[in-house]
Amino acid sequence: MDAHQEEMINPLGTLVMKFGGSSVGGSGALRNAHAIVSGQYSRWENLAVVVSAMGGTTDALIESARSAFSGNLGASLDIISELKRKHQQAINELFSDSERQQKIREELDGLFASLEALCGGIHIMGELTPRGMDAVVSHGERLMARLFSALLQQNGIPAEAVDANRMIVTDDSFQNARPLMEKTCQKVNDVIPSLFSRRVVPVVTGFIAATEEGITSTLGRGGSDFTAALLGHCINADEVWTWTDVDGVMSADPRIVPAARVIPRITYNEVSEMAYFGAKVLHPSTMRPVVDKNIPVWVKNTFNTNHPGTCIRNEPVNSQGQVTAITLIRGLCLVNVEGRGMLGVPGIAARTFSAVARQKASVLMISQSSSEQSICFVIPAEMMENVIRAIEDEMAFELARKDIDRVWAQPDVAIVTAIGEGMRRTPGVSARLFGVLGREKINVIAIAQGSSEYSISIVLDASDADRAVREIHDEVVINGS
Repeated sequence: MDAHQEEMINPLGTLVMKFGGSSVGGSGALRNAHAIVSGQYSRWENLAVVVSAMGGTTDALIESARSAFSGNLGASLDIISELKRKHQQAINELFSDSERQQKIREELDGLFASLEALCGGIHIMGELTPRGMDAVVSHGERLMARLFSALLQQNGIPAEAVDANRMIVTDDSFQNARPLMEKTCQKVNDVIPSLFSRRVVPVVTGFIAATEEGITSTLGRGGSDFTAALLGHCINADEVWTWTDVDGVMSADPRIVPAARVIPRITYNEVSEMAYFGAKVLHPSTMRPVVDKNIPVWVKNTFNTNHPGTCIRNEPVNSQGQVTAITLIRGLCLVNVEGRGMLGVPGIAARTFSAVARQKASVLMISQSSSEQSICFVIPAEMMENVIRAIEDEMAFELARKDIDRVWAQPDVAIVTAIGEGMRRTPGVSARLFGVLGREKINVIAIAQGSSEYSISIVLDASDADRAVREIHDEVVINGS
């Protein structure tokens, strides 16, 4: 009995595979994705696929909606026309049968007509709400699900496009909605198992979902990873594979650090920290659904399928290791609230962050002096003026009587974060990290370390950030592991 026959008799369990935008970015990429699905179809008892929009489509849809809102409907429709041309080109190159070509073209034309109508409505109303933007950008994944399922069908794999807004239920935080897990799993299990029972591959739209009222929502940029993890959780998948255009999770951004390398195995905690602190790895929420059920997540390269990729799971690889990865977030500012009168005054921190929350600003890092005479925190640079104004309004009384001396911000900073489970209870990691920065004469503005000890974050002047990442990676990751 050969290996293929053995796979057919003893298939593995349930696999969810997600293909990102670059992995479905044109006819060549789609052929690669099809070959991957074809190769796994006979190996697994159940196989589900999650697809992103064709590369560049989501950005184009956002621009189309904004053009319509700004009054330039012509530019909006031109963008849609170009997207239509790209998808039609893929149809022409992928489908040899004219009847099949016509069928998929008509299906996609219906979605493009819906898109034009939406942008026309935005133009007429002169209004673009987060809800309206979600309705527009959801079309990218819906187009791809239909195109890719048709490609699988043409090549002998039973497949069906499934819009995730039939299954994933969220709150109404449009553009960054939070799934309601119990209701989501109920709906997923109303749809997916019946397809599995017929050996049909569900081709599910990533990124999009719907509120309890059935209004289309989205999970935030990069949300297709999150969709795959949610499906994996609900159907008790054995593994989740996410296909992208790199060989796996890298120890640093290779555009900054040429010596960056693929990390063969990494823990849920480490990759979650990496996503939070700016690494373009996975959607920051991806790990939540898979952790509870300890489902391994693999990151693999659509264009280099021979590379094993990175496995993300619970077990740390090297408990005595040092730092697994270095990340960098740019475009930030450091806000400082300081004053000698703050010492021992209860509620200052709570009121500060309440004022920040009212501005819907994301706080990436917090540091407070032990003397309680200052609080500093890092936010996106574009929120600087609104946040300072909000804190000054909240603390007007304290500022007037000099309990707080001033609220100010240092612009153009970056956060460099060293991440690794091996840092826990390993003496000397911080000393070597800061030793590198001292040797290179790179000034540290603020420091924070989480109580979990998985990471150390350092605020630096943005002009020093790239050099800091390279030097720390060379000293602590390459030479210290």
